Amino acid sequence: MPPTGAHRKPSRTGRHPLRPVLAAHRRDLGLLIGWSLLGTAPALLSGRLVATALDHGFLADDARTGLATLAVYGLVMVAGAYGTRQAVPRMATVVEAMRDHLVTVTVRGGLHGAVAAGRPPRTSAVSRITDQTERARQLLSNLLMTACTSGFTFLAAVAGLTALAPAVGLLLLPVLCVTGLALLRLSRTWRRRYDASLDSEETVAEESGRVIGALRDVLACGAVGRATADLEDRLRANARAAEAVATVGGVRTGLIGLAARTPLVLLLLLGPRLVAGGALTPGELLGAATYLVTSLEPALRALVHSVGNMGLELATVLARLTRHTAPAPPDPGGPHTTDRFDLALEEVTFRYGPHSAPVLDRATVTVPYGQHLTLVGASGIGKSTLVGVLAGLEHPERGTVRLGGTDLPTLRTDWLRSAIALVPQEAYVFAGTLRENLTYLHPGVEQRRLDHAVSVLGLTALVREHGGYDGTPLRPTALSAGQRQLITLARVYLSPARVVILDEATCHLDPVAEERVERAFRGREGTLIVIAHRISSALRADRVLVLDTAGLHGGTHASLVRDCATYANLVGHWRGDDRGSPGLTDPGLTDPGLTDPRRPPARPGWPAPPDLLSSAPGAPRSRT
Repeated sequence: MPPTGAHRKPSRTGRHPLRPVLAAHRRDLGLLIGWSLLGTAPALLSGRLVATALDHGFLADDARTGLATLAVYGLVMVAGAYGTRQAVPRMATVVEAMRDHLVTVTVRGGLHGAVAAGRPPRTSAVSRITDQTERARQLLSNLLMTACTSGFTFLAAVAGLTALAPAVGLLLLPVLCVTGLALLRLSRTWRRRYDASLDSEETVAEESGRVIGALRDVLACGAVGRATADLEDRLRANARAAEAVATVGGVRTGLIGLAARTPLVLLLLLGPRLVAGGALTPGELLGAATYLVTSLEPALRALVHSVGNMGLELATVLARLTRHTAPAPPDPGGPHTTDRFDLALEEVTFRYGPHSAPVLDRATVTVPYGQHLTLVGASGIGKSTLVGVLAGLEHPERGTVRLGGTDLPTLRTDWLRSAIALVPQEAYVFAGTLRENLTYLHPGVEQRRLDHAVSVLGLTALVREHGGYDGTPLRPTALSAGQRQLITLARVYLSPARVVILDEATCHLDPVAEERVERAFRGREGTLIVIAHRISSALRADRVLVLDTAGLHGGTHASLVRDCATYANLVGHWRGDDRGSPGLTDPGLTDPGLTDPRRPPARPGWPAPPDLLSSAPGAPRSRT
């Protein structure tokens, strides 16, 4: 993500962030305009009706005609109020859809920017999501209603006034031209200052996030005064920027007021001469004043405020959101795909920083297609890093990673993401129906496959509880951690992925449910790699891979218990924790060498095993 205040050219779609919303709500916009036109009926007819009531009614000694005309005027005002009232729900529909769209693209853009930059999102993004998107919502709601109502009212009042008293209409022309040119110049200045004030707001958010994130270091170094002074400088700069915006805004408001009152003042000064010369009747003079006072002046104020103020502010906010939140173009990766899915690491070294110890050091391993592999090791030893490298989510410092004999960097990124699915420990479920959640990675999946996945993974009761696949939408916070994991696992089970990696993705399931999940995935076509947190996972695997400070060790459960001290100690720990768990009391699965579940078997010449519950002190190297 670029630094605060940096400008970058928005994408073609980013130049019009509201276009998708407006295109999807054409009918609502049409109804909004239609009802707003009805709401302007009083502005169009007010002066004409007042002139008729006076000239042909009261001044002609015909009180009945005068009262009837005023009654018609009252009915027209009622109809206008009804039209304005009906326009409000249409406006609300468009505005709320716009707000949802802006939040979506802002969050997506922030995440894309963070991923592309390889660092956490900037805290200034919070200002955009919470403050600027909400400001855009409020501005658009006011702008739609005010611009429609005031714009049509202004045009109706000008048309009515010009038809009633052409001489008065001519007085408006120079006033409107001079005011428009002055407002255009002031608006450019206001926009530059407003953009600078938004820069200042994001700088305050950025600096505050930086200080709060480093609060422990600030206190430890005794730098509270320095940090406070820096924040105060940012806040003072923000206040100066806001003051500069307010100054230009005040000048613009005064100019609008002057322009709105000038035609009425001119009419009052020239009115007696116009009536005496026969250019206007008394009724037309009062009707023209009615147009100016009740319609034209309020409409001009509201129109300039909405389009000139709110419209300009909305354009500034949207342009800012566009250039800061436009998603980075996706990495297309290489040009290739492959029809083979065996995985291979060759002499892979990986570290998280140029000066840090390697997490993987010359690691080599091959996973044939269709194999069920379980990966075990101490907490923090690098198991998640290893599978991240296998999935192409992490890029090694040296060495090669191949899928089907093809280097991962040369494979097309979107294809690779569909071929290898890595399921983390934390499951993601969104607020939608079960069908939407389960078919997210394969929307066109057949119903029989969906039913089969639900059955073999144990989701039947959850489907029934929610009234079927298309029943009650899910509330993620109301689901247990195990239910969320099952939904996520079923989503991957139904996906087209040919290699599935479960990174402790069953940790919230009981042993019976975990066994059901692993057996279901083993029966599914493709490769299954499981990072285990129970011995039962290792016992079900075709092959077990152990990661420790000495490197990678592969084999079966029986061979590793006999030949690998790390694995033997880990099995001993697991058996102690899982005593009595289903699947661990089967005599066929019991190793006679592990008579004491908390004490590994003694093997001549074995070194003392590391603490299996703490982070590994060194980098694993491959010995296979």
